[in-house]
Amino acid sequence: MLLNSKKDLNYYLNADRIALNKANNNKLTIKNLFATDYIWKFQKILRHYEYFHNKKKNIFENIYLYIIKFRYNKLSLKLGFSIPINAIGPGLSIAHIGPIIINSSAKIGKNCRIHVGTNIGTEAGYADKAPILGDNIYIGPGAVLFGAIKIASNCAIGANAVVNKDFLNESKVIAGVPAKEIGEIDIKTINILATKIIDLKIDKSLIVGLTAKEICQKLGKSEY
Repeated sequence: MLLNSKKDLNYYLNADRIALNKANNNKLTIKNLFATDYIWKFQKILRHYEYFHNKKKNIFENIYLYIIKFRYNKLSLKLGFSIPINAIGPGLSIAHIGPIIINSSAKIGKNCRIHVGTNIGTEAGYADKAPILGDNIYIGPGAVLFGAIKIASNCAIGANAVVNKDFLNESKVIAGVPAKEIGEIDIKTINILATKIIDLKIDKSLIVGLTAKEICQKLGKSEY
């Protein structure tokens, strides 16, 4: 789903906020004054950049697009992120500040949790042979994925894994060098499925501040 309407923008921001365990408020607190949440700031700028890049624009919106692009590039450099627009679905959760590299030809589904040191790139010598990842993917620190590969939904990629082939079975743990399936996983125990929380109209006040595993326990036998 390409983000190109105000409705899409609100959906993406809401999903990203839930995935990052951010409260939906703008209260001025001592913490907010002195501790900038750079990851949430980056993700908000990323989504606004996607919105203004994709939508039909008037002359003033074209000018604003350049401002957003400047802020995006400046903050990307500061945080060590090389993350292209229109590559990642709603419910993105960047775990930590630090180097993350994603090729512009890569495609990642909704509810992706991505850690520092991740590199998602093309096959050597090609500009467009890049990975396609399904929904609800967890990517551990230092993982490397490259080439025209596909990863099924609901999979967890272990720390420092090197993934250079397809993994088409869902709910698998993928780890090692080279990577292989080493087990099964219920992805909800390590990854917050933000879009599902929105779509099921789950009261978000019940889950703010909880870990993925705690959310599963709290929601019990619901459809989540």
